[in-house]
Amino acid sequence: MDNPNDYPAERGLDGVYFRNERDGVFKNLCFSDLTVNEQNAVIKRYDADSLRRLCLHLAERLRRIGDAFDIYAED
Repeated sequence: MDNPNDYPAERGLDGVYFRNERDGVFKNLCFSDLTVNEQNAVIKRYDADSLRRLCLHLAERLRRIGDAFDIYAED
């Protein structure tokens, strides 16, 4: 179980929601708003095709955010 202080900010950026229980309360959270432990639990439930679709969707959202804010990675 994750420490509530370690929960990422709920930004809702990727649009791929999963129903998740935190502190006894169920919430719909985006994949990118889950902790690593929560993300691993999601990944274990899905087959290869579903995970490919998730990867492609996340890449598209990352591209869209980078384009919108003209963001580039620095070396």
